[in-house]
Amino acid sequence: MKPRYLSKPQFAAELEKCLKCPAKPCAQACPVKCSPHDFIAAAQKGDIKQAAALIVAQNPLGEVCGLICPDKFCTRACLRQHIDAPIKIPQVQAEIMRRAREDNLLPPMQNVAPNGKRIAIIGAGPSGIGAAAELIQHGFQVTIFEKNETIGGALNLIPQMRLPREIIEAEWQYLAQNPLVEAYFKTTVADYPTLLQQGFAAVIVAVGAQKSRTLGIEGENLLLDYTEYLQNPAHYATAGNVAIVGGGAAAVDCVLTAKAQGAANVEMFVRRRLSDMRITATERQALLENQVDITTMTRVTRVVKSGNTLTAYTCKTRFNTDGRLEDVPQTEIVRSDFALIILALGATRAQEPTEAENIFYVGDFVGGGSTAVEALASGKQIAQEVAKKLKI
Repeated sequence: MKPRYLSKPQFAAELEKCLKCPAKPCAQACPVKCSPHDFIAAAQKGDIKQAAALIVAQNPLGEVCGLICPDKFCTRACLRQHIDAPIKIPQVQAEIMRRAREDNLLPPMQNVAPNGKRIAIIGAGPSGIGAAAELIQHGFQVTIFEKNETIGGALNLIPQMRLPREIIEAEWQYLAQNPLVEAYFKTTVADYPTLLQQGFAAVIVAVGAQKSRTLGIEGENLLLDYTEYLQNPAHYATAGNVAIVGGGAAAVDCVLTAKAQGAANVEMFVRRRLSDMRITATERQALLENQVDITTMTRVTRVVKSGNTLTAYTCKTRFNTDGRLEDVPQTEIVRSDFALIILALGATRAQEPTEAENIFYVGDFVGGGSTAVEALASGKQIAQEVAKKLKI
């Protein structure tokens, strides 16, 4: 699964497909209200600089989102699907931003006069970046505190083959050149009200969903957490058999990473049906191309260690008359010889919010696991609320 850039002929073909719909359904479907209708029109005229400017005005992570956005937003809204197939809008966006970046066509940063108020943002993931990009347009001085040493938050869990880290860094550097933006890395902030006492007018908490979901089964300590695996894949490289517990986007990322690291066989254990898996068409195709065994309607009930390998005990599941999942009696199967079993059920927030005046929560911390563009939109929206509350 390579980065989704388009070749020159592919790019031209996708641009040509646009129907120039007056209602702009693609723009309405975008969480950050970026308008494919408009940036495609500019690109059709050969004006990559203007196309990129239209993207950047709404999305500070335009190239990142172009590479990883699912097909459930602008692509699904594209009316071209009623003729043949929808425009590959995210890929078009990624290609525009790639060309603008490499040809030095990105618009100059518009510096807004400071309004004299400072905002603290905790977390430098998509929602934090979205909030920062919006706030500086209102003249706020933004200070980002990030506990890790790199920008991007959960974006750093996405495999390099899908999202090269240099793209995240390049888009951050474009935003960071604004004099109203400053960032402190390897800095943990636990007491949010203290920041208000230090002169910040508001605090936006964008720490994401930091607590991985668990199964609550015997031997769960033998499972490898997906965040650890995706952050350090080379450390866990194996030519043996690998099992992934989970059926979402994080699980797919683990699958593709394990295959890229040379695993002999990779199998997914999914509690629900294949049709219930919350993944994109592109991700489904990648699973097929990588010959991944997807074992559906199956629950892992316990895990034991056998020498240097792991054994998983599983049982079949089914939906009862109330539509709830239940175990099917007498269907236990013993599956041995796994070098790794990775738990990839997503994450939830690790702490409860601190209720205080002018402390705001955004992104996955509030809504659970979401896409990068939804997290960006959450950050932008809360930033607009902060600006309105502070009467800017």
